[in-house]
Amino acid sequence: MSSYESLAQYYDELTGDVDYSAWADYCEKHFARANRPIHTVLDLACGTGTLTCLLAGRGYEMIGVDQSEEMLAEAAEKAAGLPDNRPIFLHQSMERLDLYGTIDACVCALDSVNYVTRPAALRRAFERVHLFLMPGGLFLFDINSPDKLRGLDGQMYMDEAEDVCCIWRAEYSRKRRICSYGFDLFCLEENGLWRREREEHEEYAYEPEELAEFLRAAGFWKVQVYGDRKLRSPRPGEERLFIAARKDPKWQMKSFES
Repeated sequence: MSSYESLAQYYDELTGDVDYSAWADYCEKHFARANRPIHTVLDLACGTGTLTCLLAGRGYEMIGVDQSEEMLAEAAEKAAGLPDNRPIFLHQSMERLDLYGTIDACVCALDSVNYVTRPAALRRAFERVHLFLMPGGLFLFDINSPDKLRGLDGQMYMDEAEDVCCIWRAEYSRKRRICSYGFDLFCLEENGLWRREREEHEEYAYEPEELAEFLRAAGFWKVQVYGDRKLRSPRPGEERLFIAARKDPKWQMKSFES
């Protein structure tokens, strides 16, 4: 079963501990440092659209992109509850990003970059983001650090909510640099019986230095690595890292051809 096919409808329940308001605050701190107006923002790999809708509620024109139709269905339902300024959602993969115009900033949250397990595909994704950013635009994303992914090897975890229980196991391959997660979902049905579903997810252990190289090769400049939702360099042992990159303000606009 593909990633998020079953997990999508329970994703928000199982990630209730994620402080999306704090994530939105952190994005806005970077927006304020961009030295240019930020109006139109792309939420790349937007998932169920919680961050997308929060930023829309703060006045940004939001575009949400995700390759999971199931996650986008949840996002669209969530956005329908907004009184106005509803986001636009597009079904696309990162490396095939294709927008109708330019954006002022792009955010990619919750280690979505790690989910691109082929470095060549991630390079293409960075090129596509760079293409649609306005000169001087901001690209902000986070990753699970390689140390965190390596440390997950052999670990087992359980997350539970009222009508769902998720048991997941992690295995790390040093040769492939991939952490594989096996998710067993136990979902309570209306008849009182439990249904079991299984999904497999993978994350690639990218080093910050190689991501900076990918970004520069795509045309970005002023690449900076930050600690977990901090405006300082990472400290030893931090498991989540943020990377911010800017598009050269003097970059000459080109056509939007693939």
